[in-house]
Amino acid sequence: MNIGIAGTGRMGNAIASRLIGLGHTLTVWNRTPEKTKAAVAAGAAAAATPTALASKADVVITILTNAAAIDAVYYSADGLLAGDVRGKLFIEMSTVRPETERALAEWVAKKHAQLVECPVGGTVGPAKEGKLFGLVGADSQALDRARPLLEQMCRRIEHVGPAGAGAAMKLAINLPLIVFWQAFGEAVALTKPLGIDPARLVEIFSDTSGAATVLKNRGAAVAKALAGEDTGPAAFDLDAMRKDLRTMLEEATGLGVELPTAARVLEAFDRAAHAGHGGIDGVRIPAWVSGAAKS
Repeated sequence: MNIGIAGTGRMGNAIASRLIGLGHTLTVWNRTPEKTKAAVAAGAAAAATPTALASKADVVITILTNAAAIDAVYYSADGLLAGDVRGKLFIEMSTVRPETERALAEWVAKKHAQLVECPVGGTVGPAKEGKLFGLVGADSQALDRARPLLEQMCRRIEHVGPAGAGAAMKLAINLPLIVFWQAFGEAVALTKPLGIDPARLVEIFSDTSGAATVLKNRGAAVAKALAGEDTGPAAFDLDAMRKDLRTMLEEATGLGVELPTAARVLEAFDRAAHAGHGGIDGVRIPAWVSGAAKS
């Protein structure tokens, strides 16, 4: 299958690696061309513009930073929708507000193409292994067309409604995950007088109802961070979490509801970012919050 990927950040590159490994023909594009080098080295071709990318692909996957990036990549003069895209399938995997996905679906339909929004749960490792959790917003016909490809990227696919529904569900799922990193750091701070080894501390929490699933999956890395050890490149960093928290709060305002916990965590993360720690991975946040590490 001829597949295009617009947005080759950490997740885009991981998905590209997965699809190339499965034998697909891949073309990639990124606003910062240097970020396409890994995919090109693995066998992908690079497109000069989003328009050129769309012309070469039957299916285009986009995984972009925010709504402004979606506007630029899809709607600009050299964007994905600038050329003739009749009959093409777009799979949009960014984490944005539902209204952004609904508006995009309308424009794609006007161009006689199909859109499946599928933001995903999971980071770089699961993306490379095809073990993401897909949250789909689309009509059934478009999903049926996209499903064979989504099944190569995702361990589970949940169709939660029409366009916009996937975005709403992704924001909801990310909220307790992001809040957990702050809460666990505060919990660790309460244990400091005990002097418990970080690995043992994480194991104790992981075997209780006080832990989120992410601690079971990434507990070893959290323990390393608490011990002051290197945990490798960030997969989902604090700045990305700040962006998601702001998006959640914007959506809540539109719905007429309040998210006081999310708002307070955003305040704490903003302080950490202003102190120069916006790039730390989630597994390092508890160490920062608890005072076990300052980097």
